[in-house]
Amino acid sequence: MFLRLADQHRQFVQDLVMSLQALSKVLEHNGYPASCYTCGMQMNGASFMVSLGDNHLIRFLVSDYGITWTEMRDDRELMKLEGAEAINQLQELANLVKYLPNRLPARSETLQAV
Repeated sequence: MFLRLADQHRQFVQDLVMSLQALSKVLEHNGYPASCYTCGMQMNGASFMVSLGDNHLIRFLVSDYGITWTEMRDDRELMKLEGAEAINQLQELANLVKYLPNRLPARSETLQAV
C-alpha cells in the first residue's frame, strides 16, 4: 500500500510541475515575467515565480517535502499557504489566465507597438 501511495505522490508532483511550466509559458506570452525551474530531469520539484507588476510577486514551490504559495508585495510577505490551500490559490491564478488574452496584448504585440 505505501509503495503505491509513494508512486501516486511522485506522479502528482510531476503533473503539478508540468502544469507550472505551462502556466509560466502562458504568463510570459501575455507579458508577465514568469519562470519555472525544475529540480532534476525527473521533475520531482519546481520553483515557479511570476511578477504581477507594482512589486507584486507570487512564488509557488513544489517538492516531495511540500507545497507552498507565497505572495509578496514590496518585499513583504502578504500570504503564505501550504498544501491544498496553496493549490487552490494556484487554481485561482490559472483561472485568471484564461481571461488574459482579452485584457492584455501578447508580449510580441506590445514590443511592436513601442
